[in-house]
Amino acid sequence: MTIHITGAPCCWGIDDVRNPYLPAWQKVLSEAAQAGYTAIELGPYGYLPLDINVVSRELEKNRISIVAGTIFDDLVSEENFGNLLKQTDDICSIITRLPKLPTEKGQHFPAPYLTIMDWGHDERDFAAGHSGRASRLKSSDWQNMIRHIIGICDRAAKWKVRPVLHPHAGGYIEFADEIDRAASDIPCEKAGFCLDTGHLKYSGMDPVQWLRKYADRLDYIHFKDINQKIYAQVMKEHIRFFDGCAKGSMCPIGTGNIDYISIHKLLIEEINYSGYITIEQERDPRNSQTSLRDVKASLDYLKSIGF
Repeated sequence: MTIHITGAPCCWGIDDVRNPYLPAWQKVLSEAAQAGYTAIELGPYGYLPLDINVVSRELEKNRISIVAGTIFDDLVSEENFGNLLKQTDDICSIITRLPKLPTEKGQHFPAPYLTIMDWGHDERDFAAGHSGRASRLKSSDWQNMIRHIIGICDRAAKWKVRPVLHPHAGGYIEFADEIDRAASDIPCEKAGFCLDTGHLKYSGMDPVQWLRKYADRLDYIHFKDINQKIYAQVMKEHIRFFDGCAKGSMCPIGTGNIDYISIHKLLIEEINYSGYITIEQERDPRNSQTSLRDVKASLDYLKSIGF
């Protein structure tokens, strides 16, 4: 059983490619390598160039690989479905032509993965973390979203890429009832889960309990940590999820309110997880001058407890 710890561009504040303050993608790859990572996610669609030759040269220069691509978009709207399929093709076209990461004994599916997250709805963005006041999709809209997700999965399967559904704070698959419903409606052969310790905790769930609950579908994992003081303040405000992150609700792993000793015990001793875990720490990109320090601190902490 082997676990590899990898990185993500969101640690440098890259979540919306339209944000004018994003650091250059070359800097992100360079600092990820300096921090000790050997693999990183592509980040949101359009952040890294779609030119395979340009991307390959920079990855090789930094001796770093790609662990996953990301669909982070409106999964509900019928008008957006064609765009989602185009993103799927573009992302899979790149990640399937890059050097492959090792596949470990016990790993459910080989990397790279296609991580699928719903995003782009104001009514849910402002209710992130608040299950009681967050609107739920009406049945017809839910079924449309599931049909779109399965459509993405079928397209990814043509590229032989394993899709993983990522419940995300501020999207329409966030809370316990929605995760369970998605698990019931999307067959395991279509997609696994990428559960995120930080999003689970942020949205009122115990990460250990939910990692255990869906261990059989847990193909990929995201780790992050939450600053309890800032989180408590943000939960009292009418605020978007990423605006709360800009205030510092996410922090280096080992400094927040998530019990990584128990998570380590669960993954290693109980469910025998093998494969890849990606560190994340959403932030304002205008604060990315501390990203290298923080991603290294997170990696060093996880190594210190046995990862």
